[in-house]
Amino acid sequence: MALTEAEPLALPSGEPAAANDSPLGVFTRPRTATGWRSWISTVDHKKIGILYGATAIFFLIVGGLEALLIRAQLWAPRSTLLSAENYNEVFTMHGTTMVFLVVMPIGAAFANYLIPLQIGARDVAFPRMNALSYWCFLAGGIFLNSSWLLGGGADGGWFMYAPNNGVQFSPTHGIDFWVLGLIMTGIASTVGSINLIVTVLNMRAPGMTLMKMPIFTWMTLVTQFLLVFALPVITVALFLLMFDRLFDANFFDVSQGGSPLLWEHLFWIFGHPEVYLMILPSFGLVSDMLPVFSRKPIFGYPFIVFSGVAIGFMGWGVWAHHMFVSGIGPVSVTVFSLTTMFIAVPTGVKILNWTATMWGGRLRFDTPMLFSIGLITMFTIGGLSGVSHAIAPADTQQTDTYYIVAHFHYVLFGGAFFGFMGGFYFYWPKVFGYRLNESLGKWNFWVMLLGFNLTFGPMHILGLQGMSRRIYTYDAGYGFELWNKIATIGAFTLATSVAMFIFNIFWSKKKAKDLPPPGPDPWDARTIEWMIQSPPPAYNYEPIPTITHVDDFWYRKYGETEDGRLVRIAKTEDLVQAGDATDVHLPSPSYWPLVIAIGLPFLGYGLIYSLWLALLGGLVIIVGIYGWLLEPPDDPERAHGHDHEPEELPTGDREIEPGAEPLPTRDKEVETVG
Repeated sequence: MALTEAEPLALPSGEPAAANDSPLGVFTRPRTATGWRSWISTVDHKKIGILYGATAIFFLIVGGLEALLIRAQLWAPRSTLLSAENYNEVFTMHGTTMVFLVVMPIGAAFANYLIPLQIGARDVAFPRMNALSYWCFLAGGIFLNSSWLLGGGADGGWFMYAPNNGVQFSPTHGIDFWVLGLIMTGIASTVGSINLIVTVLNMRAPGMTLMKMPIFTWMTLVTQFLLVFALPVITVALFLLMFDRLFDANFFDVSQGGSPLLWEHLFWIFGHPEVYLMILPSFGLVSDMLPVFSRKPIFGYPFIVFSGVAIGFMGWGVWAHHMFVSGIGPVSVTVFSLTTMFIAVPTGVKILNWTATMWGGRLRFDTPMLFSIGLITMFTIGGLSGVSHAIAPADTQQTDTYYIVAHFHYVLFGGAFFGFMGGFYFYWPKVFGYRLNESLGKWNFWVMLLGFNLTFGPMHILGLQGMSRRIYTYDAGYGFELWNKIATIGAFTLATSVAMFIFNIFWSKKKAKDLPPPGPDPWDARTIEWMIQSPPPAYNYEPIPTITHVDDFWYRKYGETEDGRLVRIAKTEDLVQAGDATDVHLPSPSYWPLVIAIGLPFLGYGLIYSLWLALLGGLVIIVGIYGWLLEPPDDPERAHGHDHEPEELPTGDREIEPGAEPLPTRDKEVETVG
């Protein structure tokens, strides 16, 4: 099923390409499908990144609707919009959807699209494995949500504590769908993380040492290592739970000698690194955007990098602060209280460096900058409420109250989603060739900021007043009515802001036909992904750039005079690659990753309902693997650009003669180095 027929490549003018050294006498590449077939057979990291992002936005709508149901139920005391059983299902699936099907895949979308561009690579190391990663994620998301049509969703909370996750307390198949769906998405994340690690370590452009990589690439690399080590832990826990529920094992059934505490340890050993692997890509985006809109280099590049690495290491030593009321003992509580305090230090370093980057800069408050500042402020609030949980007596009082819900959302929505929203606005012209409307974008930010604080700010008060999380209703007279109404108004305001973003996508696309294209470098950016056309050509770079600096593209455009002035030394259009190369080999597209992923849901349905379906799913997977193995392999040297010479000369270091007339900068004036 591989598409390997070769056809002559036509030049942009329509003329056939000239003969070259190809064995067939002309430049050849695999004949690719067109239209929707090109998307289901693609192995291009850019298309896969777009697929990840589009799917995550779809699940954002699903998870958002679940959140609105929760808030509508809590609008007034003794509400009957949802029954207790339905409410359990809705809040469980909301949390699961937002964590595993929205925030993580948005990070994967940016990672897949940007990492090869930021390190000067043609593609990821294993393009077909990259496609397999996406299709397994989609299969897991569909399988997980198909439970709504087959008896109801999971109902044990998104971290699914024992014994609530057992058959005795949840006799429907909702948790079975949850377990198997997360195993499928875990396969996707594991495959993708290994692929991206190999890509970053082995495929950087000449001259790009680790300490010259963009910070987003650094933070995403740390994230992939977290995934590689964290996912096996949750996978083990999910398999144990699957055996408990489907095959009458007794890992978590205390009446049969099992240990409910075992599930807590396994889940949170994964769960706390999970928090950082959701946040670190967003931190990387902000670290790359702030210098652009501050007109300054990032303050303390090594400190930003090593604080991210430190967060990755220290994140493994704090999991039991989720378990202070589980009876783990005073010594464990003391140790994990201290580690929880310590992990605030590298996070504080990042906040300090971001603030110092803006300090004294020539700030431009475009939409990506607004969302970046929003992340810094909202995440700081969430971090402060999190530090209070390091104090065991306070944590004991706050556990399982709405104070925890408020903290969690300030950290993850404020700390991850605000950064991702800024990244959408920042990279949209690079990915699609048109900018999102700036006025709508600013309204989008302010409405989201208002809705976010109206929703989750009152939850701090509700929690301190004693309102438990996960209760489907409450009685009048406890002081909960006002703050719940404000939170519900905030939730619908927040939903409006997401609707504004989706509207902006379609509105801007429609208006883009009448506007000049933004060009390859609309923000006067710093990193090398802005040195190629927008949208990028299929092969990314030709030739592969030679890197001499952190923010190499910036140093190609600007230089510093002897008296400290920053002057433009080259026009962007003279530096940007033309994107019209005709002698670049590309990996072959393939349908087999999709075929393998299609087998996974059948395997899951079979384990729940009938082993005959599992047999069918297993056969589909085997056929997919066999077909994949029979495909003619791509030449890795040609597919990844190693058969082409990199740039002959780096253009980063240029001497500036005294008295030279500078070219105009984006702000049309000579600027002082920050």
